[in-house]
Amino acid sequence: MISGLPSMGRESPFRGEAALEESRRRSIIHIVAAAAVGVALALACVPLGVYPKLACAVLDAGCPDGTSPRGRLPQVVRLTPVQVAQSGTYVALGDSFSSGEGVYELDKQPINDGADRCHRATGSYVPLVAQAYRFTGGTAFYACSGATTGQLFSGQWGHRPQITRVSPSASLLTLSIGGNDAGFTKVLTACIAKLPWSSACVDQDTAVTRRIERLRTDMSKVLRELRVRAPNARIIVLGYPRPFPRDPVASVDNLTVEDQRWLNGVTRRLNDTVGSVVAEFDRAIAAFQGPGSVEYVDAYEAFAGHEVGRPQPYLNGLHVDMEQLKVNARSYHPTGDGYRRFADLITKQIAAGPGRPMNNFHLASP
Repeated sequence: MISGLPSMGRESPFRGEAALEESRRRSIIHIVAAAAVGVALALACVPLGVYPKLACAVLDAGCPDGTSPRGRLPQVVRLTPVQVAQSGTYVALGDSFSSGEGVYELDKQPINDGADRCHRATGSYVPLVAQAYRFTGGTAFYACSGATTGQLFSGQWGHRPQITRVSPSASLLTLSIGGNDAGFTKVLTACIAKLPWSSACVDQDTAVTRRIERLRTDMSKVLRELRVRAPNARIIVLGYPRPFPRDPVASVDNLTVEDQRWLNGVTRRLNDTVGSVVAEFDRAIAAFQGPGSVEYVDAYEAFAGHEVGRPQPYLNGLHVDMEQLKVNARSYHPTGDGYRRFADLITKQIAAGPGRPMNNFHLASP
């Protein structure tokens, strides 16, 4: 065999290299074509949600198994207004419009220690609210007839101050206060006891206006203390009902039409003052995204059609104890129907909330 010539029966090395190159070229073309098809399929199928399903079917990857991932953290959940209210103890504070003065003498079962002096009655709106909602911490009822904002801090009849009954476990507070600060009982008594032709009733306007204006500071102090003691609670402040018809047409209990209109106006000013303090306080809570709330229930029109002098009043008229020649305390306080109307207002407010999201949260287990 002569060196330098291909041997017979063997493939030329040049021809083999060319075949290899051709094979590589075809492989590259196939890869590029497959990639192009893949891109086209991806672009067409992803919006339709088909690509993940293909991946699951072909590659057995990304298939849901219906179980939660391991190590999942608890979730922060915002509570609803009702959940906030029911999460602890319901504490009822305030004056005679909360204690049940108007039905106390009809009560056979005084509520608790001190109820006889404070005239706390089962006919008040408080037990009705306690029946309407289930509070995990139960109900504590300490409203006391005659209470002023100052007496919420100092106490009455030798009993603990109402304000000290509030603790961090409280989730709902209800409160009616301010009427005694304005001297409403004395004002009404002076109006009733005046001579028929006297203007002594409306002549009290300057003094009453001064007392109502001072109530702004005192009411703010009460709300601050309640917030310190129960920072997560909803505080619902109940206003007072209009005692006489919007347009009186006859004298009632020695009160002239003018007297009745003036007393209605005093009630309106009292409610507006308390309501404005409450609204300002809640705006501050919301601005700082704090938990809890301070809410106002305007009861001014709550007894419309059932005022004193109407056929079926929700307020007791004048009751005089003839033996002792003095006005009975239940005079011009709600009747049983009146307290049921109050309960309806409070329960609806509990459901409605403050008109903004609550900033109370809890951790929900995964």
